[in-house]
Formats: sequence, structure tokens, C-alpha cells
Amino acid sequence: MNLQEEILRRRTFAIISHPDAGKTTLTEKLLLYGGAIHVAGAVKNNKIRKTATSDWMEIEKQRGISVATSVMGFEYTPTSVASSPTYHINILDTPGHQDFAEDTFRTLTAVDSVIIVVDAAKGVETQTRRLMEVCRMRKTPIMIFVNKMDRDGKEPFDLLDELEKELQIAVRPLSWPINMGQNFKGVYNIFQSTLNLYSPNKTQVTESIHFDDPHAPEIQQLIGEKDAQQLYNDLEMIDGVYNPFDKAEYLKGDLAPIFFGSALNTFGVKELLECFVQIAPSPRAVEAVERVVEPMEEAFTGFCFKIHANMDPNHRSCIAFFKICSGKFVRNEYYKLVRDNKQMRFSAPTCFMAQKKETVDEAFAGDIVGLPDTGNFKIGDTLTAGEELHFKGLPSFSPEMFKYIENADPIKQKQLDKGVKQLMDEGVAQLFVNQNNGRKIIGTVGQLQFEVIQYRLEHEYQAKCRWENLNMYKACWIESDDPQELDLFKKRKAQYMAFDKEGRDVFMADSAYVLQMAQNDYKHIQFHFTSEF
Repeated sequence: MNLQEEILRRRTFAIISHPDAGKTTLTEKLLLYGGAIHVAGAVKNNKIRKTATSDWMEIEKQRGISVATSVMGFEYTPTSVASSPTYHINILDTPGHQDFAEDTFRTLTAVDSVIIVVDAAKGVETQTRRLMEVCRMRKTPIMIFVNKMDRDGKEPFDLLDELEKELQIAVRPLSWPINMGQNFKGVYNIFQSTLNLYSPNKTQVTESIHFDDPHAPEIQQLIGEKDAQQLYNDLEMIDGVYNPFDKAEYLKGDLAPIFFGSALNTFGVKELLECFVQIAPSPRAVEAVERVVEPMEEAFTGFCFKIHANMDPNHRSCIAFFKICSGKFVRNEYYKLVRDNKQMRFSAPTCFMAQKKETVDEAFAGDIVGLPDTGNFKIGDTLTAGEELHFKGLPSFSPEMFKYIENADPIKQKQLDKGVKQLMDEGVAQLFVNQNNGRKIIGTVGQLQFEVIQYRLEHEYQAKCRWENLNMYKACWIESDDPQELDLFKKRKAQYMAFDKEGRDVFMADSAYVLQMAQNDYKHIQFHFTSEF
């Protein structure tokens, strides 16, 4: 295959959801269809095995959560389309727990599309809304899988209204459920005009039946006259209320196709996958500070969106995850690390096929490669074949919780400083330094992060820390086109001012009232609740 064909067959996407919506189960069933795993439960079991390979992940085991994005790839050939090409699919399975949302936010910068999993009973939940903000900011195409239709939940039309309102996006069902819960009979696949009859089975699914006309009398025989009539009425209402599916609108991030099913029972997953590979975007152009980088360009470019420490506890090794934006990455070739203007070559780049980490000789735009990191990389770093490029758009969100970090062992100050620096580079949390007294403040999105940091500092860096509570409402990055007003603001709010680790000004308001008054009094200052590396 030539470069263009290799890139066009790639689909790189993230699966995101609120915890317990069924994200890991859906990921597992997609891998089963792709032949990447052969036993249901392998994803979960593998995560358990992985947690035992590193001391600090004891917390992960105890809490039953994942703190790291995992990358899995497989090949898939659709069965519903004759002479279809084989697609190379890269799934990024993100942490669902909100305390590790920063990792998920950055992962979303490295994908070309997203599948959002929604629990049919619970609807749109808090974490889903926050993740959708990032997708909207980046105009990322999204697809929605409404899961757990084999249980009683909200009415499908009510769910559609909720999805439109809460996620602020137009929706279009491409499949439609026939009842739900104990009466769930299956799904009519609007996209392919097929009827899929539900059979509760965790390992296989019944064959779909093709109908050119949803009013075909055979449908009545299969699902009963009453349910067939309800299906006709629902399909007519869908056509009357919702515009026809427009692929261009989906690719612009303005329209979300909706699928219904039960991931646990392997129902509706194949239909989602078959549609996904056909309509989801191949690798998209990526915006750099200097210009827009097209995936089909010959020259290699890529950026680091994640650093994971201690992938191998025997060597305390780190791996930097790079999204390839253009061209082809080749093992043992020299590439330029733009930040340091340094030439680097990599003898052991890796990719991840389900659970297995394999050394790769080449990778293409859209792929994710893991590069061994001995402290050379930072999140946001750019690698190129020689061009001076700086990719942008890796967001940092305003933390929810703040604490002063203090050294609990004065002899180990050097180890503490090194540990804090490396963990902040990894993106575990955010570091702020008070401009007034120089004290270090750690900001996170949840309490669990403080426990992880404390545990890792002690076990990986032999440094002990203690926390001092800080009553803080919000940290926001400030800038202004009026230097005088900005200087005046910083003088008057000196006790609330801090620097982030990049040296940028951060206003730390201790209450919603203080923040609102600042915004009202200083009209020429912009208050940002996200920043970009």
C-alpha cells in the first residue's frame, strides 16, 4: 500500500463516558469483533494484571478504577459492504473516573472522532457533559451509543431530547429500539435497513435480516403486530422531526448519530462498528501555531499528548505517547525534538495491539506510537522530520481542589522537588506557585489524586509530603490587551495571584463572589477556565 492508502484506512477514536455507563464493556466487544482478543473479560483481567506490575497502582487495584489511557489497535473488514477495504482501528480507552479527567481531556486531542457511551436509564451524566465540552471546542465528530437497552430506562424520544439539550448538539438516530428491558425485542438498523432480533447472549449475536421497506409484512410476523405498528410510527416520527443523516454535518461536529444496544450482551455493537468505519473520518488535519498540517504530507510530524511513568517497574521506564499527524514514522530514523532543537532516534518504538506491546518498524498518520522516555519529553512536545512546528490545543482545565504541598522530610527536599516536577510533567495534577509568598499549590480535579501523588512521591522518589488545606474556589488564567489594567489588577489582587508551571499568570479566587466581582470590575481582562500547552 502507498502512504495515502495506509492513512485513509485508519480510524483513531476514543471511547468516553461517565463511570459505569459500559465503556470498558463496549471496548472489549469491539476488540472481540476485530479479533484482537478472543475471550470476553480479557480487557478487565488484563487491567488487573497490569495493576500488579507497579507499586503505586495498589491504589488502582483497591479502588477498582483505571488511572491511565490504554491504546489498542486491530484490523477490521466490514461484512455489510462488498469489496470493502480492511480498516486499521486505534481505540483509546480513557479513564472514566472524574479524578483522572485531565488524562482523558488530553487524550481527546489525539483522536479524530469519539464514541460517547450513555446509560439508557441514567441519561447524560456530569462527566459526559464535561467531556463533550472538549469535543465541542475541537469540533470533534461524535457518535453516541445508548447502552443497556436490555434494562428498563428512559423512553428513547426523551433520551434524544436530553442528548440534544445537555450535549448541545443535533442528533439523528441511525438505529431504533423495539421496546426495552424485559420486553426488548431488538433494534431496527435505519442506516442499513436491517432488523436485528435480540437474543441475550454475551458471546454472539443473531444474524440481521435485511428489509428494503420497514413496512414489510415479514416484520410483523417476527416482532408482532403491536410492536411492528409502534416501530412504523416511531420511524415516521423520526423522519418528521429529525433531518436526514448528513455525513458532512457529522464530520463538522454538528450532528451526532445515535445507536441503541446492549454492549454486555454483544447486541448493537457490530452495527455501530460497521457504520463507524464507513462514516468516521480518516486522520484529520491538525492545527499548529505555524500552519495547518495535513495527514497526507510526506514529512513525518507528531506531538506528545501523554507521558506514562513506570510502564516497566524493573527499569522505572516512562513511555511518551505520540500521535502521528502526518507522513510515516520509521524506526531508527532521526527526528527533531523542536523544543530542544535536538535530533533523536528511537530503536524501540512500540504500538499496542490490544494487551500486547509490540516494537514497530513504521507507523502512519493517525497511529499512536509509544517512545521510550528518559526525561526528554514534555506533554505538548513536537517531533518532526526537520520542520520548526509547534502543535497547539492540549487543554488544561481549572482544577476543582487545591492544597499546599509541604515537605515532611527536610533531608529529602531534592527528591521532593524532582518528584513534583516529574509528576506535574506527566499531567497527574497542576502546580501553581503563589506570587506573594512562593508556596507551592497542587490543584487536582478530585481527592483521590492527592492520595496518588503522595503515594507515588514516597514509593518512587523516596520523598514524603504532607498536605495543608487551601480554601480555594477556582483558578483561572488571565490575559489582557490593556497592560496597565492587568498590572493594576495584579497589584490589587496580589494575595490571589500565582504562576503556573509555564510561568503564566493565574488568578486564584477563594469564592464565586470574588471571581464575579473581579470579572465585573475589570472589563478588559479575559478570565480563562482552560489553558493550552
